Amino acid sequence: MEYNINFLWDDEADVWVANSPDVPGLALESGSFDALVERVRVAVPELLALNSTPLKPLGLHFHSDRRVSL
Repeated sequence: MEYNINFLWDDEADVWVANSPDVPGLALESGSFDALVERVRVAVPELLALNSTPLKPLGLHFHSDRRVSL
């Protein structure tokens, strides 16, 4: 299963924000893009389990103006 993750820079708060239409409850922020990517990798399986979403191998698609290596 693949999940789309959106990464946006919030100029006002000076942080990166991650959310997803595919992962209910995903709302994370961090001043570091790399730290946020790592937090998302940990949070997505936990949120899917909490939402009783069947866990399948994760294919995360990150959307931002920066390239993410998986």
